Amino acid sequence: MMAQYLAAKQAHPDCLMFFRMGDFYEMFFEDAVTAAGALDLTLTRRGQHNGADIPMAGVPAHAYEGYLARLIRQGFKVAICDQVEAPAEARKRGGGKALVRREVTRVATPGTVTEDGLLEARANNYLAALAEAGGALGLARVDISTGELAVEPTVPERLPAALARLAPAELLVSEKLVQRPALFELFGDWRDRLTVLPPSRFDSENGRRRLEAQFGVATLDPFGAFGRAEVAAAGALVDYIDLTQRGRLPRLVPPKRLVEGAAMEIDAATRRNLELTRTLAGERKGSLLAILDRTVTGAGARRLAAHLAAPLTDPTAIDRRLDAVQFFLDDERLREDTRERLRRCPDLERALGRLSLGRGGPRDLAAARDGLAMATEIRALLTAPRLGAPALIAEATADLGEHAALIDRLRRALAPDLPLLARDGGFIAAGYAPKLDELRTLRDESRRLIAGLQADYARDTGIASLKIRHNNVLGYYVEVTGTHADKLARPPFSESFIHRQTLASAVRFTTTRLAELARDIADAGDKALALEQTLFDDLAGEVVGRAESVGVAAAALAALDVAAGQAELAAVRRYARPLVDNGTGFTVTGGRHPVVEAALADGGGGATGFVPNDCDLSDDQRLWLLTGPNMAGKSTFLRQNALIALMAQAGGFVPAASAHVGVVDRLFSRVGAADDLARGRSTFMVEMVETAAILNQASDRSLVILDEIGRGTATFDGLSIAWSCVEHLHAVNRCRALFATHYHELTALAATLPHLACHTMRVKEWQGDIVFLHEVAPGAADRSYGIHVAKLAGLPAAAVDRAEEVLAALEQGEQGRNLATLADDLPLFRAAVRQAPAEAPSSAATGPTPVEALLAGVIPDDLTPREALDWLYRLKEAMG
Repeated sequence: MMAQYLAAKQAHPDCLMFFRMGDFYEMFFEDAVTAAGALDLTLTRRGQHNGADIPMAGVPAHAYEGYLARLIRQGFKVAICDQVEAPAEARKRGGGKALVRREVTRVATPGTVTEDGLLEARANNYLAALAEAGGALGLARVDISTGELAVEPTVPERLPAALARLAPAELLVSEKLVQRPALFELFGDWRDRLTVLPPSRFDSENGRRRLEAQFGVATLDPFGAFGRAEVAAAGALVDYIDLTQRGRLPRLVPPKRLVEGAAMEIDAATRRNLELTRTLAGERKGSLLAILDRTVTGAGARRLAAHLAAPLTDPTAIDRRLDAVQFFLDDERLREDTRERLRRCPDLERALGRLSLGRGGPRDLAAARDGLAMATEIRALLTAPRLGAPALIAEATADLGEHAALIDRLRRALAPDLPLLARDGGFIAAGYAPKLDELRTLRDESRRLIAGLQADYARDTGIASLKIRHNNVLGYYVEVTGTHADKLARPPFSESFIHRQTLASAVRFTTTRLAELARDIADAGDKALALEQTLFDDLAGEVVGRAESVGVAAAALAALDVAAGQAELAAVRRYARPLVDNGTGFTVTGGRHPVVEAALADGGGGATGFVPNDCDLSDDQRLWLLTGPNMAGKSTFLRQNALIALMAQAGGFVPAASAHVGVVDRLFSRVGAADDLARGRSTFMVEMVETAAILNQASDRSLVILDEIGRGTATFDGLSIAWSCVEHLHAVNRCRALFATHYHELTALAATLPHLACHTMRVKEWQGDIVFLHEVAPGAADRSYGIHVAKLAGLPAAAVDRAEEVLAALEQGEQGRNLATLADDLPLFRAAVRQAPAEAPSSAATGPTPVEALLAGVIPDDLTPREALDWLYRLKEAMG
């Protein structure tokens, strides 16, 4: 057995080995130690190897998926080594001591799982590959649970943004590529998801042949003009899937080539700062995606997430999506009817993926049946007499297709209650297969005969407590208590009842008649289960045989779900349709932050809780310098305009009264403060790295939002850096930008920079306090009101008073002399003096106070710790 295990482990050294032994998957040696720690398993020992005990840990085979999911989430790869023959076959092959043959039937990795329990229903699970050929880089990705395959060219400078967009669960790279110094930092960011393979796996010619064989074509030209690097990357993906799935390839759609520049580029820092799919705390709740997601199916949610991850840059394609949203927005009844049917749609994409891999079950067949049935109903709903259906809706309606024959067969074949696994049986409906009905009748009748035989034996022997039972070791047997065992062991019953087993509380017998009946039951049950397995394979084969049309229907359902969901969002949140064109304008009227507005509404603030603001970045004022106090809403204003641009180009309506967006090629955000200790970067260094990326990469079609540049260093250094950044954005990048700052000195640049406009967050002073109006207005702030914010935050009154004194001194202009004076002022003691009573009573006139009397009578050095504690209590009492 251990030789068998070690051979399998040698072939998969980078995987934990799940080795099937009876009802358990066992792990040995280092795998057992690792898995015990990762899964909180009990570590045991069994046998010896090279004179040392063999560590061992195991999980139940019937519940292994839960343990597998935990390992996959921790980044492990798991090779599953199953028994591939029955014990009876092994005995025929090699006698009584022959081992059951075992083989690795699958390697589960983070990028190749398909089970529902291992996947997030509303998110894609991408496996990506990066390849180099002919001096170029190609990036390919696939979600094997849905079959979606796409490739794109890339360059080292754009690669981080591309990977941030995909967020692959696993990234394949070659040993040669991973050694490139220019990519060290990038691969460091993804080191937990890297899988390094030999360069031969990334050969472009092998990849081309592999893809042509996969899709049954003589050339890849009908799918697009792919470069060598792109073909190498896609071929490596297919090869890796074949390797991990042991020859069982999933249904894959032909590769789609993503044209460079077809999607808005958003780097990882911007995605993080804008909290597009996850908050800064790593949660989905509170992110932009969570607020916008009104889809009712898993496939629709995944499609919406893909739209937000890669907003389009083609106004025509954007308008197609907007037209579809408008279509459902204009017809509330149709929208509600469509969404009601979509709610009843199972995840057809992933069910088809599991069936194509041979990993599906009866419930996946039911998902195909129910999903296609809902597609038929929705098709009828959308093809009713109606004028002006937009192109995307018309195409999706046609793609839903006709599947009446397949739906009818699955309805007739499947029972009402279905098990998870085909091997459990009982999923074929009565009346579908006459032969199966005969076997089931025989099996069920035999069970009734067992009950009848038990009644006969109880009557004949006079033992009312006699039972006929069953277990996996003995099969069927007659069981009586020890009191009645002697009766069966003596004539006349000893001729019929043959002793099998004696236990402390019972004695077990068998009979010839019982053995014959048991054989009939076993044969009928086994034959029925085998026939059901055959019928399942036949049904699954028919679904997979129609995989192309079923997959197209599933994609159409997802597209309709996104459009209807976005229309529902627009209706509920009062979103407007944006105008998107190829210009460079950016004008938003009454813009709102979608996440903050939703939080206010959900928290009881109502629809009017958020204060809307306009933003006009037309060419004569394409750079806004925004000043104003903390907590006035500068960061919110910056973010909301970036999100409006992103939402518009993703093809959705936006939180505004109106919006005109000239296509943004790249979106940059430098908001917030965080360090990167793993790379040895301080908060200010992170700020400067991200700012440098913006100044080096932003074009005249980009949109940039920058908040408090230079705040992480000394005042004059920070002001100088912020000053130069404003000038660079204006003169070199020439992009649309919002620049928020506390450096009021920057407003002087408006006199020399013609495309710079100064704006401020309005506040109102009232009886010594200020009220934040959260409104943006032309002009510049003359104060930051930081001390007021500190007071609101709860700083002690003495500290607030002292801060006001220091500020007044600094604002007089002679800062060097004033700082020296302030430093000599001993402010801590001055604050204590200010808080003392104006006229303290004279001790000479009144005598010592109780506190003074206590202090005079104590010698601290003579006190024990307990005496000191008691003295403190007396002092506290004396102080009243």
